[in-house]
Amino acid sequence: MIVPPRRAMVLAAGLGTRLRPVTDALPKPLIELNGRTLLDHAIDRLVDVGVEHVVVNTHYMATKVAAALAQRQAPGIEISHEDELLDTGGSVARALPSLGEMFFVINADVFWLNGKDAALLRLVNAFDPDCMDAMLLLQRTVSSVGYDGSGDYLVDPEGKPRRRREREIAPYLFAGIQLLHRRLFDNWEQRVFSLVRLFDRAETAGRLRAIVHDGEWYHIGTPAGLAATRKRLHSHRIER
Repeated sequence: MIVPPRRAMVLAAGLGTRLRPVTDALPKPLIELNGRTLLDHAIDRLVDVGVEHVVVNTHYMATKVAAALAQRQAPGIEISHEDELLDTGGSVARALPSLGEMFFVINADVFWLNGKDAALLRLVNAFDPDCMDAMLLLQRTVSSVGYDGSGDYLVDPEGKPRRRREREIAPYLFAGIQLLHRRLFDNWEQRVFSLVRLFDRAETAGRLRAIVHDGEWYHIGTPAGLAATRKRLHSHRIER
């Protein structure tokens, strides 16, 4: 088993367009669930598995995001401000000097509850750096909260994912949680690009793997998704 990485990145620069009007006055990472922001929830999960340094990219309402991060005592936070949005891949590529050889990347618009074991540690335990460049956490579309798409991936018995083709329905969606090796970015020169482009390249090379999340997963991408998430979490409190 490899040692869990001590560095990570949280992607928090997006405009949150689909979540308007909520995001007209509040950046999506600062939306609160159970009394803590989505950004804090993501960083808390990272701290729980031993991460000591987190890069957070900012763009939309960057001052508010930075002010919220300044209130944290741990871990070490590094802000990567983007005057121009670089998309997910471009953002991580820019932060590579601060991320080490292996690192977690988490989207700030997702929230999850761990199953039997921490999802981040499950990624680590399944990762073999000799034959893998990226390990994705997937979620079953039928059990996701706040998601209404056609899925992203199909997975074979060996854990090799295949991205769905046009007009194809896939049983799993990418959960926005991943463990990456910096080698994934080798010989890539574009400045603004999606991580999906690198996942596709790794898939073709046989170096992309995935595991399926065994807990609950919530996507806070629209007002309806936010309402569904709060309703489900509130029902958990009532049940307990």
